[in-house]
Amino acid sequence: MQYFVVMIDYGRRGREAIVDPEITRREVISRVASGEYSNISFIHEVADCSVEDITSEILSEAALPEIGATGADLQASHFDHVRDLRKHERA
Repeated sequence: MQYFVVMIDYGRRGREAIVDPEITRREVISRVASGEYSNISFIHEVADCSVEDITSEILSEAALPEIGATGADLQASHFDHVRDLRKHERA
């Protein structure tokens, strides 16, 4: 069994550990990126009998969303490359 523990620090009001066996790694990343989880003390991944601190991994994945190149971007890049090649042709 694998689950995640997200510890949120509310300062003087205390701390809250969010433990939900149904939540996935992707969902934890999504909640961190959306701001639903803020003031995070740590994020632990519990798998079988081991616990691993994955706070830095999750925070880095949440901060850098993957943005793929669209078809229009690839086409524009190709046209720019062809134009540059024509500029350097011998006359």
